[in-house]
Amino acid sequence: MAISHGQESGVIQSEEKRTARRIRIREQFPLGMISLSLLLPFLLVTGWETAVRFGWTDSHLLPAPSAILQTIWAMGADGSLWQHTGITLYRIFWGFIWGTIIAVVLGSIVGMSRKAETFFDPTIQAIRAIPSLAWVPLFILWLGIGEGAKITLIAVGVFFPVYLNTIGGIQSVDRKLIEVGRVYGLSTFALVKRIILPASLPSFLVGLRSGLGLGWMFVVAAELMGASEGLGYLLVMGQNTLRPDTILASIILFAILGKITDTFLKKLQKRALHWQDKVIQK
Repeated sequence: MAISHGQESGVIQSEEKRTARRIRIREQFPLGMISLSLLLPFLLVTGWETAVRFGWTDSHLLPAPSAILQTIWAMGADGSLWQHTGITLYRIFWGFIWGTIIAVVLGSIVGMSRKAETFFDPTIQAIRAIPSLAWVPLFILWLGIGEGAKITLIAVGVFFPVYLNTIGGIQSVDRKLIEVGRVYGLSTFALVKRIILPASLPSFLVGLRSGLGLGWMFVVAAELMGASEGLGYLLVMGQNTLRPDTILASIILFAILGKITDTFLKKLQKRALHWQDKVIQK
């Protein structure tokens, strides 16, 4: 039986829809990529467990992953895990927010003005070279050992990557685009909204992820400032009580939480930059 042109078009469209649906499913649930990303951690944990079980390493200095999981499970059962994790996330959140806000404001001013760059940037770059632990005694002297000092220290760590990437993103905008905008009579606000902001967004989002990563590093120094809660406090407690399982449990929790928060920002970055052309390597 002959197939009409309309029926043939309908079959082709149905096949295209099925193909597009399969592609969307693969993109949303990339099982192969997930399996590949978990392969290296699985091999490392398996080798670690095997080395401890066969006595190739001293279990008193390097406990087995199963022992560390038991420690995390015990802290979860008595509620201390959620208390320490919650306060650390609270400090990271507010330090990240305040560091980002100040970095965006100051970075935008410096990126848009040569005079502002000459005035502000040399001093900021000199401050950036100061190690994180060098701020601890000063913040304790100024702010005490409360939450303000800890959040301020984290904000300092977040500030610099966001600041640098904000400036870099703004200064890398093609000046021809700005000139075209001015030719069309766009105001300064319209230039920022329609040209500068979209063009500098990729660099800014990279700065957010870098700032968050540095914030997780600074939170350890922050929680050394007289803290009685937090994952950094668990590190100190494990050292003082000679409990390497507690120390490693805290380190693993830092790694897991850091990865989760970075994944959230990565998804935000992907959604915000969906218009970019990407080269996918299989």
